[in-house]
Amino acid sequence: MSDNKKSKKDLKNKLSKEAFEVTQHGATETPFSGQYDDFYQEGIYVDVINGKALFSSTDKYDAGCGWPSFTKPIDSNVTQDHRDSSFGMERTEVQRTDTGSHLGHVFTDGPTEKGGLRYCINSAALKFIPKKKMQKNGYSKYLSLFSEGSFLNYFE
Repeated sequence: MSDNKKSKKDLKNKLSKEAFEVTQHGATETPFSGQYDDFYQEGIYVDVINGKALFSSTDKYDAGCGWPSFTKPIDSNVTQDHRDSSFGMERTEVQRTDTGSHLGHVFTDGPTEKGGLRYCINSAALKFIPKKKMQKNGYSKYLSLFSEGSFLNYFE
């Protein structure tokens, strides 16, 4: 087993039941029930399994759908998209590249001025790191996302 993959038993012990079901079995939270749906503090959202950065509050917006919505991931290489035709719908599932964990879905009805995508992500798949605690928790390289000219620093 690689360092990035944890056994199901380890994950069951580490995660809440909901987080385990969402990330490992593709479950979906009830709309408007997740802790990060109506949550707008400055910081980053990391993978609940391995703590790797996924999304920034600078890209979060209220899509009114009942789940945290983002216009893009911090790094497009950390997520992978898969066709999902479950429940009689055609959607694109978003998974974590290194763990294969289910995060949510991406749709093409996001803000056009920000690229038109809406990453609709389950709160249970995320852990929030407030901006003021990012350096202490080893995420200082992402602090540039919150400064003036951050777009230029975004791709470093």
